[in-house]
Amino acid sequence: MSSLNRMNTRILPTSFNYYEPRTIDEALKLLSELSPEVRILAGGTDLIVKMKARQVEPKNIINIKRIEGLRYITEEKGKIKIGALATWRDLEKSWQISKKIPALFDAISVMGSVQVRSMATIAGNLCNASPAADSAPPLLVHGAIVKASSIRGTREIPLDKFFLSPGKTILMPDEIVVEIEIPVPPQRSSSAFLKLSRTAMDLAKASAAAYLEVEDGKVVDAKIALGAVAPRPVRSLSAEAELIGKPATEETFSLASRQVVKDISPIDDIRSTASYRKKVSPILVEDALKLAFSRIRGELG
Repeated sequence: MSSLNRMNTRILPTSFNYYEPRTIDEALKLLSELSPEVRILAGGTDLIVKMKARQVEPKNIINIKRIEGLRYITEEKGKIKIGALATWRDLEKSWQISKKIPALFDAISVMGSVQVRSMATIAGNLCNASPAADSAPPLLVHGAIVKASSIRGTREIPLDKFFLSPGKTILMPDEIVVEIEIPVPPQRSSSAFLKLSRTAMDLAKASAAAYLEVEDGKVVDAKIALGAVAPRPVRSLSAEAELIGKPATEETFSLASRQVVKDISPIDDIRSTASYRKKVSPILVEDALKLAFSRIRGELG
């Protein structure tokens, strides 16, 4: 194996044990026995690429694609529930997402190609823990909860506690994400997501999501989240504090958006520079706030 070109992305240059459980209980048992020397395969759009580039060389792979009952989008008791195997294409076709979680629907429209969206799962996008994950800012502003299971049981993790650092989450080695839960937002609320990237299908240079709830012309609730401008997707509590209780006006949005620089810590990398990201983040946030508010006004006629 040592003679293989480490940069050859056409092959998988390492050997591994492969498992294909048919039930979640079987998968959890395998994961308990094999962790931490194991990786979960769902869509594979991140894992396979990393394996080909030898960025990861797992000894064991558990393919969960054939487990029934993990691919769904449902609405129950004021919650939208997304199964771990639901793909981005599934979300793209869901009226619950397009009508009730517009920021996430915005993210879908700028996430990869149809082929990628047909394979990639939103749970996998979160578990990959990229600071630039397109799904993270929309789900953060909508107060999403991640449900993770192991042989010990299932726990609920607020998404703002889920990410630790690039490539790392709070998940234990023997846990699998089984569901993402999003509260159905109230009337007179909406959201939006915007992204800057080098090409249409590239990762973000910077991204931002905004959620607004407005009553009698005032902002009664607001959430702002950004991607690719910190070691993990991050909420801007400073901007949110400047919005709540203020009139829902362009001036308010402009003043609040300037506060996001207090909550970000961008870096230079191959996609952009720290200084550029710092300059564009307030602009993205302001534009996302305006778009979210325009959607509220549209719903109110």
